Amino acid sequence: MEITTVKIEKPEDINFILGQSHFIKTVEDVHEALVNSVPGIKFGLAFCEASGKCLVRWSGTDEAMIALAKKNALAIGAGHSFIVFLGGGFFPVNVLKAIQNTPEVCRIFCATANPTEVLVAGTELGRGILGVVDGSSPKGVEDEEGITWRKGFLRKIGYKIG
Repeated sequence: MEITTVKIEKPEDINFILGQSHFIKTVEDVHEALVNSVPGIKFGLAFCEASGKCLVRWSGTDEAMIALAKKNALAIGAGHSFIVFLGGGFFPVNVLKAIQNTPEVCRIFCATANPTEVLVAGTELGRGILGVVDGSSPKGVEDEEGITWRKGFLRKIGYKIG
């Protein structure tokens, strides 16, 4: 077995969701979940088919996000994995539950805009995702100033009121 890391390649401010599913129907069903959750959402989706022709299947509403999804899915190359890139101004918090509730979806590895590396194991059979490194390690513990900043930031971006 060989363990490698695959760096997710994307613009700094772009969010993505990486998961695992179990059926080719994932492409259509995740696409539907996304457009039904957020009208006008811009995204690209790619799915690594694990049997048959073993192609990277794809869909989406934004050419740049589709290109990112196809490129990163092919680099990861793990059977039945999928990756969704969300266009600028769209966030996982608005679509994550809809994706998780898609019948084919088995797990979500991460939903982030952070620099991310995917830990991939390769065997004679193929490749599988072991986990992810999502962003940097903690540099300390939040103090009162940090709490004030966090609460202010969430209100500033509209996720909390009052």
